[in-house]
Amino acid sequence: MCRLYGFHANEPTRIECSLIHAQNALMEQSIRDQHGLTHGHGWGVAGYPDGLPFVEKQAWAAYHGEHFKKTASRVYARTVIAHVRRATVGAPSIENTHPFEHGRWLLAHNGTIGAFEQIRDQMLEAMDPLHRNEIHGNTDSEHIFRYLLSLAIKAPEKELRHVLHDGLKQIVRWSREANSEAKISLNILWTDGDHLAGSRLNRTLWFLERDDIIHCDICGQPHVHHDPKRDYRAVEVASEPITDEKWLGVPNGTVFSIDPDVRMHFEPMDAVLLEMMEGAPDEEAREEADQSTK
Repeated sequence: MCRLYGFHANEPTRIECSLIHAQNALMEQSIRDQHGLTHGHGWGVAGYPDGLPFVEKQAWAAYHGEHFKKTASRVYARTVIAHVRRATVGAPSIENTHPFEHGRWLLAHNGTIGAFEQIRDQMLEAMDPLHRNEIHGNTDSEHIFRYLLSLAIKAPEKELRHVLHDGLKQIVRWSREANSEAKISLNILWTDGDHLAGSRLNRTLWFLERDDIIHCDICGQPHVHHDPKRDYRAVEVASEPITDEKWLGVPNGTVFSIDPDVRMHFEPMDAVLLEMMEGAPDEEAREEADQSTK
């Protein structure tokens, strides 16, 4: 398991409170998540402050030292992805730390392909040679990233969420053919800076839409230098609700995108993917039931 955070808005925004100071900020989740687990095997924060991605990663825990806090305090962007890692596939190292980067592209993953070692060669064979040769670590997550980029090269006209859906469908098919009993969980955040797409399959994922400037209850600031000529819109996505506000659960078995009007758009996965929902852990469902009453 890992913990994800994604943000997309129509104006540059500070996200320091969501990462550091909020009631259940990402750093708090790295110390102890809602299942009592620690995510101390690395962290990464990435944004697009000037149109190109800025990525900061370390292979130690986010709560060790001041580096994560200082990085979070500098981020002021329209699109952000952050991640704290609990290693399952691949040892703690910079090469295995999310988010993964290629040009303008970023990806972070929460979950595991249970049959990864059995299908790794199939994934590599299906990749564009450029992306096959650019793999530096040994996580299933980085292989997913390079496979999705290879699909995007072949179908540049497709929207991100459709490429993501096609890629996950194939990965699940390979996994089931290799080992029908292997568990698979695929919560993905994938962006080129202008668009953000993702998926939820068998891990918790929540979102919060904002349609107005608010003064943060924590720092008292609005987090944005607002342009009064436009309506502010923002969406936050996270493995666990970050604040005490009314977060909504991303439906299990969906791919999603944040539309040009900065609203969440969901599409159900097809039957091949939905079959995998039967393996979702009971505690995930209980967590959603508890949170939905808050």
